[in-house]
Amino acid sequence: MQRLSIDDAGFEAAFARLVNARRDSDADVAQDVTDILRRVRDTGDAALVDYTLRFDNHRLGSDADWRVEAAECRAAYEGLSTELREALELAASRIRAYHEAQLPQNRDYVDDAGVRLGARWLPVDAAGLYVPGGRAAYPSSLLMNAIPAKVAGVERLAVVTPTPRGEVNALVLAAAHLSGVNEIWRIGGAQAIGALAYGTERIRPVDVITGPGNAWVAEAKRQLYGRVGIDMVAGPSEILVIADAQNDPDLIAADLLSQAEHDPTAQSILITDDASFAAQVEDCIDLQLISLKTGKTAKASWDDHGTMIVVDRLDQAVPLANRLAAEHVELAVADPDALMQGIRHAGSIFLGRMTPEAVGDYVAGPNHVLPTARRAGFASGLSVLDFMKRTSFIGLDRNALEAIGPAAAVLAHAEGLPAHARSIELRLKS
Repeated sequence: MQRLSIDDAGFEAAFARLVNARRDSDADVAQDVTDILRRVRDTGDAALVDYTLRFDNHRLGSDADWRVEAAECRAAYEGLSTELREALELAASRIRAYHEAQLPQNRDYVDDAGVRLGARWLPVDAAGLYVPGGRAAYPSSLLMNAIPAKVAGVERLAVVTPTPRGEVNALVLAAAHLSGVNEIWRIGGAQAIGALAYGTERIRPVDVITGPGNAWVAEAKRQLYGRVGIDMVAGPSEILVIADAQNDPDLIAADLLSQAEHDPTAQSILITDDASFAAQVEDCIDLQLISLKTGKTAKASWDDHGTMIVVDRLDQAVPLANRLAAEHVELAVADPDALMQGIRHAGSIFLGRMTPEAVGDYVAGPNHVLPTARRAGFASGLSVLDFMKRTSFIGLDRNALEAIGPAAAVLAHAEGLPAHARSIELRLKS
């Protein structure tokens, strides 16, 4: 775990290394993914059969081996305990309500020149959703991807999820039932992304692919962007907690470990204005790791990527936070709004001492699919807009063409495109 102080002579160099460090998988997966995608494109289902047997020890034979039917999803939902079903329903309802408020408005108006202008928002026809099934299975991830797609109006949702030895998480199936998923395919990895993008004998292609995955899944999405839309190329999870000494150190330690337990390459960072408080948090982390079920993963993350930064004043944390552009930023301070006003780069911000990031992962409402690896400097979290496209329209009558057409013809001639100019000028002369 790295300790930094803003007063140290080498702070700027050390902090720059922290900002620029890569935590993506060290494996050179690009060529492997290229080969997998080419084989899926060329041989379709045969490639999926081979890769699924090889990587998941699951043989794709009958229809039941390939797909999870709606009845199985419904049975999984009905089989949940009352407490778990109600929690899942609360999460789904809050996610749906938040994303319904994101729906964009169509525009249709006539400007001062008499030109009719506007735009229509329409959903894509089909979306593919990747749900991890390796290190852990996340029903929350399915809700966060499927519900915005349905709110956007997408008619066909195709889920792909690896099912090692044919086993699938019942909570994931229950979430699929709640979300209105149309298809669930028992395939994962880069080959599943390829199947969604290219289509195979069994699986029809989609227009957009979203959802988190391992390095091979992320690389497959990167390579296929352009053939299909994607949400983002996601890296390991990260959290930045800005906290003063008025917090319970045990709570802040838990917040930092909440992301460390995701993956050994996840990153947890604390910025505080009190060195003794930082030491207390560190002690609490050591104690919590002893009893944490995911302690091995969390410890590897904390040991290799955890960082504590001590500043003189909390307002010094704001420019540091903007350079880090973290996926999750907690402001565990007395006046979180004052700090939030200066934070320009963050995937999602959590305000106050009673707002742990984990609430945002499940039931708060905003999407938990967020930009990582400093991409919050230019990217946003998943929204309904990722499942929609905007089509503009223009309408002119003769008066409107006479008002703006000559200028367009002048510009067309200046660009050396006489046919463009002629298409306008002939109408003006007719």
